[in-house]
Parts: sequence; structure tokens; C-alpha cells
Amino acid sequence: MSTVKPKKALGQHFLTDLGIAQRIASTLDAYPDLPVIEVGPGMGVLTQFLTPGRSAWKVALAEIDTESVDYLRRNLPQPQPQIIEGDFLKMDLNAIFPEDQKIAVIGNYPYNISSQIFFHVLDYKDRVEVCSGMLQKEVAERLAAPAGTKARGILSVLLQAWYDVEYLFTVSEHVFNPPPKVKSGVIKMVRNGITDLGCDSVLFKTVVKTAFGQRRKTLRNSLRGLMSPGVTFDTPLAQMRPEQLSVAQFIDLTNFIAAAR
Repeated sequence: MSTVKPKKALGQHFLTDLGIAQRIASTLDAYPDLPVIEVGPGMGVLTQFLTPGRSAWKVALAEIDTESVDYLRRNLPQPQPQIIEGDFLKMDLNAIFPEDQKIAVIGNYPYNISSQIFFHVLDYKDRVEVCSGMLQKEVAERLAAPAGTKARGILSVLLQAWYDVEYLFTVSEHVFNPPPKVKSGVIKMVRNGITDLGCDSVLFKTVVKTAFGQRRKTLRNSLRGLMSPGVTFDTPLAQMRPEQLSVAQFIDLTNFIAAAR
């Protein structure tokens, strides 16, 4: 049976350990009725564990690599999942499954676009009930990083505002073809049920991005440009650095800035 040649430009590192693939797929075991879109299925190593117990029409595969698409169409058993050739980052998830359905996202995510993938998932937070999968260990740890840790960053806060994020386990670099130069980590994000942050969500995103854009500075200095001239930054949070703040504190900070503008 022919195989797909990994392409460096697409960040392809094909998982070869079926046990790990099954463990990743099992992160969705509690959601058997949710339609699933898998990002970057490659040769279907993870895909084979998504379809048992889940109707083929409930699984969609988003794959940008033409060679992988051809391989999947030739080798996946019938009935096959929906195979969508294209860039996941440009896909309208509302056009793939009926808009009244919650969905799940899973994948062995390409390392070179993993952050963009999660920003795209955030755009559909009202539909994506659960999102799990494997990415570079450092990035996976960042997404799950709690307040007060150096790993915390923009995506940590933005994702944790809407999802409960859990780092599950680490994967060795030796179970891939070709082996990456870093270890991998598997995470799981479950929607937390919040529908309103209690602040201006657009300003919240701006505050988080601006704060971490100058993460070595205190918030008083990094967020000065968001304040109206002459307004005193009179809040204890102003003395802190962004990685120290919880989601709730970022919301309080956003409301403070909104009131002071």
C-alpha cells in the first residue's frame, strides 16, 4: 500500500503509534452524538478511531494536502466520512454541519499553524463544544497554563475565558515519521457554558493582546495607550504583569478601562 510523503512546508509529522492515536480519539468518548471535524488527518491514523460508533456522516476531514486527500479516498473504508480538501483556517464551520448542531474539533495539529487553528476555533466558540488533540508540547502547555505561570500567554486567557482547558499527556518525538525536534502534548478543551463575559468582549481581546505584547512591563505601562489622556490608572491590577492575572481579573481590568475611557 502506498503512503504519503511528509511535507515539511505543511508541518507534517505522521503519528505511527496506534495506541496514542486511540488515546487521542478517546477524548471524545463522552460526546458520541457530536459531529466531529478532524484537522489534518494525513493518512487517517486518528480517523480510524473516530468512526466506530459514530455515523460516517458525522465525521468530516479537513485536509489541505492533495496527496493525503487522494490516499484517504482510496483507503478509507466505506461509508467514508466527508473529505474536504482545503485550508481549515479558511473554512466556514457553519457550512459543514447544520447550524443548530454543536460540534467537536480534533486533530494531530500541524505545529506551524497550531495557534491559528485555536484562534479559528474561538471564532466558533458558540458551536464548538469540545476541542482536543495533539500539538507541540510547549504550545499545549501554554494553552492550559494557569495564572501566575510563565507559560501563560494570549491564547491561555482567551481560550480559558470560554473553555476549561486541560493538559492530558506528553508524547515522545520518536513515534512520528519524520520525528519532530520537540515533544508533543495532548490537550482537551470543553466549553464552560459562559455566554457573556460581563465586559466588552472586543475590548477584552484588545486588552489581553496589548498586555502580553509587552509582557515584561507592568500593566500600567503596557496598557497606557488604551486609557484616555489624564486618567489615573487607579487599580491594584495596574502593578501586575499579564501572566499573573486570571480571566476574571482581565475582565475586571477591561471594565475599569472601559469606564475610564
